[in-house]
Amino acid sequence: MKKLAIILIAAVAMISCGNVYTGKTVALTNQNDSMNYALGVVNGAQMKMYQLRNDTSIETITEFIDALQRGYDGKAEELSEAGNIGRNIGQAIKKAEETGLAENPAWAINQKIFFQGLVNGLRHDTTVMKADDARNYFQTQYQNAAVINDSIETTGKVVKGKCIYKVQTIALNNQIDSINYAFGYLNGDEIARYVLLMDTTGQKTKDLITNINKGLKSNVKNPQIVNMGEQIGKNIKAQEAEGLIGEPSLATDFVLIKQGFINGLLGFTEQMDGTQAGEYIQNTMNTIKYGTVKEDGEKFLAENALKEGVITTESGLQYEVIKMGKGKKPAATDRVKVHYHGTLIDGTVFDSSVERGEPIVFGLNQVIAGWTEGVQLMPIGSKFRFYIPQELGYGAQNAGSIPPYSTLIFEVELLGIEK
Repeated sequence: MKKLAIILIAAVAMISCGNVYTGKTVALTNQNDSMNYALGVVNGAQMKMYQLRNDTSIETITEFIDALQRGYDGKAEELSEAGNIGRNIGQAIKKAEETGLAENPAWAINQKIFFQGLVNGLRHDTTVMKADDARNYFQTQYQNAAVINDSIETTGKVVKGKCIYKVQTIALNNQIDSINYAFGYLNGDEIARYVLLMDTTGQKTKDLITNINKGLKSNVKNPQIVNMGEQIGKNIKAQEAEGLIGEPSLATDFVLIKQGFINGLLGFTEQMDGTQAGEYIQNTMNTIKYGTVKEDGEKFLAENALKEGVITTESGLQYEVIKMGKGKKPAATDRVKVHYHGTLIDGTVFDSSVERGEPIVFGLNQVIAGWTEGVQLMPIGSKFRFYIPQELGYGAQNAGSIPPYSTLIFEVELLGIEK
């Protein structure tokens, strides 16, 4: 089932002209620089893929970056909730002159009828159509792929108008007229219920209508993208006091974030692409947050290696034999049946088949490197204790209750090799 296109999105502002944005390298002299740039790149790359659908036209990118700058500089127009909605409705209706109502080219926009439906919906006037009737009618038309009945006369012509707040009946002479009215009425009814509910002074309604008409005159081509740019700019500014991504040790550098956005949007990957930027941010934040976990693990392993009975392999894996079995040793591709008990170096239990009372079967090539290497050292019937460095465990990843960079301790009993 197709989803109905919803007009109600936050407000947008007029775009500025004349700026030209290009992909280019920037000087990244320290971790702080790299984090700011990476944050811009990863968000720009994601916007390119999902919001812009790979639309890298200069016009689209200019609208977004200009809006980003306005938001950061505090120059974005501040509107009430009703004003935001009105501005966006006006811009969406203007765009519908090219795309058709609800982005269906077969549905020519008739602004006069749409706006009358909107106003009647705002005032819950049911002379022409009730809310449920409008909803059912529009959904039926939308789900039927908007096949226009050739036997019904339709002009197929865009009709422009102005939103005037005056309830009145209006003639619906064909299917296109009815679709325009129903869609307008639906939007008006929803706005009245959820936005204008307590509009005792009429100011909210005035803001709505005024900004619908302003939106009709706007030159913005991508209102949703512009709104997003302004909001992101505002958020970056608002979070400066808290540090980048809420981390006090990282200072915000808007210039680097902005160029990162530009490079991400343009697909300029000379310094890093979106995937690399995301990984860099995650790893850096984990290092900042869990750096002591890594250091504590390294200290523990250094001291543990000196203990009697502890063997250290070339990879850094440590183990000691609790009980040596006499059976066959598994290969890296074998499936094994084991009992295990896993803890952190402070004794915190994060997983245990022993406590569950049920052994587990898995492929040795499907687990962390420390397990793959260690279990191959065990004859069937053996019980070993493994001390696994973070590099052979989950590394910088979050793994449930296991913090990044954690050294892991496992007691493992090899019960058998499965076919």
